[in-house]
Amino acid sequence: MTDLVPSLTLRSHGASVARFHVYDWLILVGLIVTDGLLNLIEPFHRFVGRDMMTDLRYPMKGNTVPFWAVPIIGIVGPMIIITGIYFKKRNVYDFHHAILGILYSVLITAVITDAIKDAVGRPRPDFFWRCFPDGKDIYDNVTLGVICHGEKSVIKEGHKSFPSGHTSWSFAGLGFCSWYLAGKLTAFDRKGHVGKLCIVFAPLLLAAMVAVSRVDDYWHHWQDVFTGGFLGLTVATFCYLQFFPLPSDINTIWPHAYHSEVLNFRNSNRNSQTGINRLTTNNIEMESTSYPSPQNASTHSERDTNPILDNMEAGRREVL
Repeated sequence: MTDLVPSLTLRSHGASVARFHVYDWLILVGLIVTDGLLNLIEPFHRFVGRDMMTDLRYPMKGNTVPFWAVPIIGIVGPMIIITGIYFKKRNVYDFHHAILGILYSVLITAVITDAIKDAVGRPRPDFFWRCFPDGKDIYDNVTLGVICHGEKSVIKEGHKSFPSGHTSWSFAGLGFCSWYLAGKLTAFDRKGHVGKLCIVFAPLLLAAMVAVSRVDDYWHHWQDVFTGGFLGLTVATFCYLQFFPLPSDINTIWPHAYHSEVLNFRNSNRNSQTGINRLTTNNIEMESTSYPSPQNASTHSERDTNPILDNMEAGRREVL
């Protein structure tokens, strides 16, 4: 029998791999629902007073990176890379775990980000114009807190500055992509190919540009962007290492599950081959063992008993 690894494609093993991770996919759906609910609830409206407006009077601008572009940058883009590697290498474990890993990375980050946004309620740098779109500011006579008369949905969004969702999503998806590329390129194989790092850091540079745009558009303070980037990259690291070895590991190219599948296949293969060898050896030993034929057995028995009969006869003669 051969010790070669079997074909592990979507057609041959895709259904079995998906069934094995069915609960992971169900939890993923739960994360999507949870994040949707977090975006529906009203965030905490942190107190904003007259003297705080100096830092919150930045002009309202549009988004350099629109909301709809973030999933394309952070999820679709890396998925195209993952799919391309699958069509080249045909490894269903790598394809499935990379897709599952990046989705978990982004959605866990999204839930954490939106939960913190709702709990903190930090006003955005352009909060003044969200609260007073006509520029006429009104404050409470006692507390000197703002009395907003802007559009409710715009004010609601104005209390979601910390942390940056654009940044955390981008660093979650593109951070996972950087880890994935580092593993596929064996970037840390100690051979000194620094050019590999340029490819590894490219997704992180794109995520950083998204983060910078949030400050330039006056939608976030620098602390919001820094925290969002740290959060996204941290979750991406945990999610990647859940499925794949470290890029410095000797088995870094493929996920843990693939190596386990190969090991089980080879052990089963060797056990089967050992069983056949043992059966063949036993047959040979049985065939090579010499057993006396019935005729030879009879002759041998007679030869063993003749001396006894002779002695008995001799005894009888003496008595007589």
